[in-house]
Amino acid sequence: MRFVPSLASVLVVGLLGPALGAQRPKTIPVRDFFRNPEKAYFQVSQGGKYVSYTEPYQNRMNIVVRPVAGGEARRITSITDRDINAYGWKGDDRLFFFKDSGGNENFHLFAVDRAGTTQTDLTPMPKVRVNLVDELLDDPTDVLVEMNRRDSTVFDVYRVNVVTGDTTMIARNPGTITGWVADHHGRIRAALTTDGVNGTVLFRPTEADTFRVIAHTTFKDTFTPLFFTFDDQALYASSNLGRDKAAIVLFDPATGREREVLFQHPEVDVDGMGYSRKRKVPTEIDYVTWKQERRFLDPVTRSLYASLEKRLPGKEVFVTFMNRDEDVMIVRTMSDRSLGSYYLYQRAGDRLTKLADRNPWLDERDLAPMKPISYTSRDGLTIHGYLTLPLGVAPRHLPVVVNPHGGPWARDQWGFNPEVQFLANRGYAVLQVNFRGSTGYGRKFFESSFKQWGRTMQDDVSDGVKWLIGQGIADSSRVAIYGGSYGGYATLAGLAFSPELYAAGIDYVGVSNLFTFMKTIPPYWKPFLDQIHEMVGNPERDSVALAAASPVFHVDRIRAPLLVAQGAKDPRVNIDESNQIVEALRKRGIDVQYIVKENEGHGFQNEENRFEFYEAMERFLARHVTPAGAKPVP
Repeated sequence: MRFVPSLASVLVVGLLGPALGAQRPKTIPVRDFFRNPEKAYFQVSQGGKYVSYTEPYQNRMNIVVRPVAGGEARRITSITDRDINAYGWKGDDRLFFFKDSGGNENFHLFAVDRAGTTQTDLTPMPKVRVNLVDELLDDPTDVLVEMNRRDSTVFDVYRVNVVTGDTTMIARNPGTITGWVADHHGRIRAALTTDGVNGTVLFRPTEADTFRVIAHTTFKDTFTPLFFTFDDQALYASSNLGRDKAAIVLFDPATGREREVLFQHPEVDVDGMGYSRKRKVPTEIDYVTWKQERRFLDPVTRSLYASLEKRLPGKEVFVTFMNRDEDVMIVRTMSDRSLGSYYLYQRAGDRLTKLADRNPWLDERDLAPMKPISYTSRDGLTIHGYLTLPLGVAPRHLPVVVNPHGGPWARDQWGFNPEVQFLANRGYAVLQVNFRGSTGYGRKFFESSFKQWGRTMQDDVSDGVKWLIGQGIADSSRVAIYGGSYGGYATLAGLAFSPELYAAGIDYVGVSNLFTFMKTIPPYWKPFLDQIHEMVGNPERDSVALAAASPVFHVDRIRAPLLVAQGAKDPRVNIDESNQIVEALRKRGIDVQYIVKENEGHGFQNEENRFEFYEAMERFLARHVTPAGAKPVP
């Protein structure tokens, strides 16, 4: 059976029914969709004595700590240039966090004591990026990170003491390693390499031993080590070696073979797995069909979720954090119409206490359900996606915003999306398409996207628009396309290669010229450049095809108005990508509105910049794609 409901059942039951009888919801202020949360990212200290979270201070998310037993909450950071959202605990008295500067993605590692009296940048080197390798949750002071301080193109592993700042390199990158794996004692025992196209999985019995190859891969393969077995001798991994769909497997380094397939799904990749550090057992396997699902491996975990779901009915429930003894936990709820709430669960006394609503100003009754859909592309491929319809209006001849995702090797999935809800609240139907190449649907579906930017990948988006028009849901004269990153490219490609479909476009940090895009990628992407050439195109061998797929060379075909937004410090899609398309279109007299933010990178993180962008989006769409129930804007 297919995991997406049949088209007929979706349209009749899921889409047409509720919208026809629903009352038109109130218009929610645009800033309410994109404000910083009231409180978010709750954690508990490893000893279980303190709760931490982030909340706004001068419009930036900063860390706050309070005792689990109750008492005064104290803000311990006062960052005013960028939000903090990635942080962790060391014991009960020290926290660490990551922050970049102006969106350049050169993240530094910082440490702060629980009282907030001392804050230290532990990696103050310029033009160096720090990534977390392992939190070392059982270690009271240390974390493992990788840094490209020795060579900008590769990352070595360092052990950092977040109390003293002592930093020691523990694994040197020979130049080809793209990922490191620590065992349960914090020892680097496995690694992944690539020459850009082919790769290997490396393993060593101890840190004193030399790495040896235990498996060969290509860029078409998925082999993702998840964690070691609890004797540190074998690996649990997500792997599609020898199959189309990735499965959770137990891999034996001694033989270089799978010892066991723990779980696989016939229609989707399976790539997530959890475990109990205290009890030393795998707990659950996570995967996404049209929404996230779980397969329990452990009766304790199954019982925990059953109890929580009974007490929090009608919501998706997630245990997001546990302390070292796994008796104090953070629980979060979420749905397609709500960012949910946070709860503190204490096994002692079986106590569940609400901590906060993430965005209490949004009432899910005013928001629209997100429904799974599927259709057949022009070459016979099944394409999955989601359709969100505005409440209170008949789903007939609606204005539509098509929203292709970024990546492109990513995917949309069911859940709360502030952009989607904002657009639906304004009267637009929103179509999200998991075009070919979107992750999660297997190797064959992934490979079908190779060298198809602007071609069949774009056809999948166009076919979704035509399907929606054919169903009578979309007004063919009021279809806009909006996306970020690759979605921004798809926006420009849609306007250039299917100009008859779109009345307007919004390009957010998107690629316009495939040649210049490949020349300006970050230095640490260099090991993947050959892979990008295989998947997108080689500027020398495939120059004709890349020119044909680069929207900037086809501006003579673009006739729809365009809104472009770009971060000046974007390390992934250089500002020149937006500059080129804006300049070329303005020379032709096309209406282009251009928003550039000097303190942003690949997307707008700062709240005031988000407000400006989405308010501009609202005005732009109202002018060019009149929302349902509204009068045209002159």
